Amino acid sequence: MLIDHLVYAAPDLPAAVAEVETRFGVRAQAGGAHIGSGTRNALLGLGAQTYLEIIAPDPGQPTPPMPRPFGVDGLRRGGLAGWALACDDIDAAVARARSRGYDPGEVADGQRATPAGTVLRWRLTHNATPGSLIPFLISWGDSEHPARSAPSGLTLEAFSLEHPDPSSLAPLLTALGANVEIRPAATAAFVARLSGPNGSHPLR
Repeated sequence: MLIDHLVYAAPDLPAAVAEVETRFGVRAQAGGAHIGSGTRNALLGLGAQTYLEIIAPDPGQPTPPMPRPFGVDGLRRGGLAGWALACDDIDAAVARARSRGYDPGEVADGQRATPAGTVLRWRLTHNATPGSLIPFLISWGDSEHPARSAPSGLTLEAFSLEHPDPSSLAPLLTALGANVEIRPAATAAFVARLSGPNGSHPLR
């Protein structure tokens, strides 16, 4: 299992970037806008092929006809809201998960333009619903992986899930090949531990 990226959803992008920089000591770099989805992001590298995506509403876009992804509509504070697993062959990964009893959803195309004008393209499954701890799948194809150009300095030391009923999640995660610890807790949550210039701290 390779974690492609963690998603940190927030109500305001500049404020979230400043908050993360204060806590961990590295400033996220603008990624670009998701045209049509009403969001924009900033990125931080967490390793050679893993990154943190900070995502928030984009005031430069009209309000989309459907809810913005990762539940960013109406958020009052930032927090981890999703995670993605990397796939070399996403169609094969979807077929494998379905054969194991879990349907990750259909594969769709996505793209965004970086501030430098480079267009990144990817394919992903659309099961990243707000409140779900199940990862979505993503494949970057011929596009350069965002972790390679994102600011470095942080490392993902650990990642786990918290859920009131861990046994209900285990079969779905196994079907996806996601070997991650699920701890019993009163509410569902993502828990990452990042280390950087300001030390090692949890991010939830």
